[in-house]
Amino acid sequence: MDIQSIKLRFGIIGGSPLLNRALDIATQVATTDLTVLITGESGTGKEVFPKIIHQLSVRKHGNYIAVNCGAIPEGTIDSELFGHEKGSFTGAHEARKGYFEVADGGTIFLDEVAELPISTQVRLLRVLESGEFLKVGSSKVIKTDVRVVAASNVNIPQAIEKGDFRQDLFYRLNTVPINVPPLRKRTEDIHLIFRKFAADFAEKYRMPPLRLTNDAVQLLQNFYWPGNIRQLKNVTEQISIIEREKEINSVILRQYLPEGPKSDLPVLFKKQEEEHVSERELLYKILFDMKKDMTELKKIVLEMLEHGNDSSALEQTKALLVKDYYETPNFNKSGNREPNVDIKPETYKDENFDLYHETEIIEESLSLQDKEKEMIRKALEKYNGKRKSAADELGISERTLYRKIKEYNIR
Repeated sequence: MDIQSIKLRFGIIGGSPLLNRALDIATQVATTDLTVLITGESGTGKEVFPKIIHQLSVRKHGNYIAVNCGAIPEGTIDSELFGHEKGSFTGAHEARKGYFEVADGGTIFLDEVAELPISTQVRLLRVLESGEFLKVGSSKVIKTDVRVVAASNVNIPQAIEKGDFRQDLFYRLNTVPINVPPLRKRTEDIHLIFRKFAADFAEKYRMPPLRLTNDAVQLLQNFYWPGNIRQLKNVTEQISIIEREKEINSVILRQYLPEGPKSDLPVLFKKQEEEHVSERELLYKILFDMKKDMTELKKIVLEMLEHGNDSSALEQTKALLVKDYYETPNFNKSGNREPNVDIKPETYKDENFDLYHETEIIEESLSLQDKEKEMIRKALEKYNGKRKSAADELGISERTLYRKIKEYNIR
């Protein structure tokens, strides 16, 4: 089946190259049993892709079950997915089949999969690897043949760094990735989608459809649409109901668009500013600053060689080394520099100050692992071995800190 036929069958509007690419991957992978991970922002229409994959597969006559993992309470998620035996917990008055048992031979769609608790992630990984699972309160292994399609609007690699998502499960789910583009990257499709919604609401409420002037179309296409297609649909419905005049210009349209960023740059910049600084990013920052300091040092040494035994250049080098060591070597968990109180700036005036000793400090190990190990040890020493306080200082989870301590054999 070609892409145009798929769009007609599933009500997909638009001809964006990014959208066509996502649909092309979905049609190709549908004939296999590979696990698929669909990523994209909220409101982009990710839920359509697992339906396409199921309907174009050999499992199309089997059950298709969509599960919103974020909507099920943590205490009952295992029972919902894998079932339970009678009396396995309070309120379990009879045995119950889970979604994986009901969907045997079909497809199960796990929406917002990043919201799953860690314990449930372990169970899911076993199903993906062996096709086996245990009901809650049972020791009997049950086999199932289910195609899993997952989706998330969360940055899963970041969730892995925070210890909220298992890395092995991510690799297992991400066998075939499909990224659904946001509406702002499909500008050529925005007016088409608006017209479709306008026609639908006109039929629903028995009124003439909306028409946009050229300046309104331009405003529509330039808007950022943080809520994507879902937001565009809501705006179209509001205008259809409220406005008596059905020709909409940019002045009227602007009243229905919330104040906010109109382009990609401000939002991305703000997002980057607000993101938590990971331990790896912290180490990279230290290394880049060290490289910069080494470059400055090389320039001064070159000047010394060119001018011979220039005492003023020698004093300048001493001052630079001590000043740099005093001001820059320590970083807090936010990635900001803190002063080093071990050496005072006046030290460079001392005749016994050893230039080569300080050069060795600059040329210390650049290994990321060594730096990470040193930072963890210092944090543990600072808080007398209290892991929670040390983890907060480093800006990582206590679980990640425990794993690092074990990995580096820190005592």
